[in-house]
Amino acid sequence: MDSTRLLRRREKSLGVGAELFYSQPIQLVRGQGAHVFDETGRRYVDFYNNVPAVGHGNAYVADAISLQQRTLNVNSRYLHEGVVAYAERLAALHCPNIESFIFSCSGTEANDVAIQMARMATGKRGVLCSNAAYHGNSDLVGRFTNVGRTQPESEEVRSFPFPDLYRPITVGLGEEELADAYLETIRKAIARFETSGVGLAGMLVCSIFANEGMPNLPGHFMARAAAMVRDAGGLVIADEVQAGFGRTGHWWGYEATGFQPDIVTLGKPMGNGVPVSATGASRGLIERFRSKTDHFNTFASSPLQAAAGMAVLDVIERDELLDNVRRIGRFLKDGLDQLVVGNQHLGDVRGRGLFLVVEVVTDRESRTPDPGRAAAMPDRLKELGVLTAPAGAYKTLVKVRPPLVLTTDDAASFLKAFEVARNDVCG
Repeated sequence: MDSTRLLRRREKSLGVGAELFYSQPIQLVRGQGAHVFDETGRRYVDFYNNVPAVGHGNAYVADAISLQQRTLNVNSRYLHEGVVAYAERLAALHCPNIESFIFSCSGTEANDVAIQMARMATGKRGVLCSNAAYHGNSDLVGRFTNVGRTQPESEEVRSFPFPDLYRPITVGLGEEELADAYLETIRKAIARFETSGVGLAGMLVCSIFANEGMPNLPGHFMARAAAMVRDAGGLVIADEVQAGFGRTGHWWGYEATGFQPDIVTLGKPMGNGVPVSATGASRGLIERFRSKTDHFNTFASSPLQAAAGMAVLDVIERDELLDNVRRIGRFLKDGLDQLVVGNQHLGDVRGRGLFLVVEVVTDRESRTPDPGRAAAMPDRLKELGVLTAPAGAYKTLVKVRPPLVLTTDDAASFLKAFEVARNDVCG
């Protein structure tokens, strides 16, 4: 199908305004491993999509899904060993605080459940997040998007400046002093909850601050922030929707940033394309929530979800993908570090495992965000056969987040393309 005609049909059937990447949208028809193909047969290396974590068209996962769908798929009000076994296996991969799960279909729903759970457990209403967060798009969870920056705070939702060594809230401080400065903003936000009578239910953060821009954190920041929240009677919610399932080279992002949550939310890569997410916590927290809500989702806790989730875990372990993430991630980071040296418009490379970002700036000295060039880089990379996207609190990052099955050859191809795009867009 011609892309121009398809775009017109899309606008009519979905409505103008449904988001598309790139100034010239790309039509994809097939994927395999870390590659996708357009309607002409042209191949692109996918450096963006986190859902097919173990690869586009993964045959092992597809076979598991197909077999389960041919055998049985029902809602959660029936006993099924596959669902129980999957929950047990997930719990075994987490820290001791995480014992039981409530399954759902999206990261939004998982975070919605987590917030309700924290409020029921504490009897308080206030939830703290960063000022450049994104945790979903329901009425409840959407209140946490960019709150304190482009969206106002409320009595029940307050924010703190996301911790960042590249653009710190106070220039000239050492790491410990800078951590203290950021923690002071959390202390003040908690105090405002207490003063207003709302009280602190918890803190919801992406374990690696992905939407904020993958900032390098001051030393021990997350462990200290978590302790501060618990000392105030709140619960710590780790949003692992982007960070989890090996993305950082650890099973979970909270392992990479050095803290343990009371509640964890999982999503995107769990089913390699099958919609499945989860909220995990202690058995006590889960059972209290269930007793007070009678929470139910027709499509969640299904045998199909469990089969897809189990297959993803199998592939990550069988193919030693955590090792692959660490190895290829180091290769990419080293290569990008070399490519930004001396370029006035590329200010920083940071990230963990196979989640890296390159900061695009007007000049390296001022570190002023340059969203125009940042948007142009993915367009040029697409022309060169590599798919990325702009991201970050200031929309000035080139976001590098390929499937975990990425090979060294694919990584090398990306670095060659990035060098060309750098020269064309950033001089």
